[in-house]
Amino acid sequence: MTKFLPLLLAVLYAFLMMRFSVWQTKKTLEAKSRPLTDPALTRLTERMAQALDIPSIQVFVLDADPVNGLAGPDGRIYLTRGFVAKKMQGQVTSEELASVVAHEMGHVALGHMRRRMIDFTGQNAVFMMLAAVLNRFLPFIGVWIANAISVALLARLSRRDEFEADAYASALLIKAGIGTAPQKSLFRKLDALTENRAEGVPAWLLSHPKTAERIAAIEANEARWLG
Repeated sequence: MTKFLPLLLAVLYAFLMMRFSVWQTKKTLEAKSRPLTDPALTRLTERMAQALDIPSIQVFVLDADPVNGLAGPDGRIYLTRGFVAKKMQGQVTSEELASVVAHEMGHVALGHMRRRMIDFTGQNAVFMMLAAVLNRFLPFIGVWIANAISVALLARLSRRDEFEADAYASALLIKAGIGTAPQKSLFRKLDALTENRAEGVPAWLLSHPKTAERIAAIEANEARWLG
């Protein structure tokens, strides 16, 4: 039993870190957000809610500049103020923002928040165990290697979730009569909107799939569903 104690302690520590992170994130989101009031986007979210046969989709505007959308630990959907501002500036459309809402709905519906909590716990446990083992044989660089392995593992799991949420969003947008054109057009804009500098970064370290891969997956799903 004692030989498993370090592993159990690592898992417990990672779990406590995850729970604190969830609590802190939820508190921050609630304090820095307000309900979305944009009429055009609200009409589109109502159409998606009807397609899902639910009363409504709660969308909030998070007071943050970076262009982003996210699903909170409680299932609420958030668009950053910076993202909504891009619509006001004519850089994105209401339909494109609706595709972001649909994507985040996918994360909620598919249980990705819960799965990411488990993945986060596992990543930290793997890091702590690998670091302890590798440091015995590779002092100084053992921690770096352990971190690289755990980050690559989590990135791969994150890419899986993104593809699944994209597919959910595509299905929802089609069912709501919006279609996938806004979803694909937004992906083509995202690198510029977010000032993405991922070029040259190994694919196994990226937490999101590359734009071309995401669009190709959407079109493959369309061909399978509508062909």
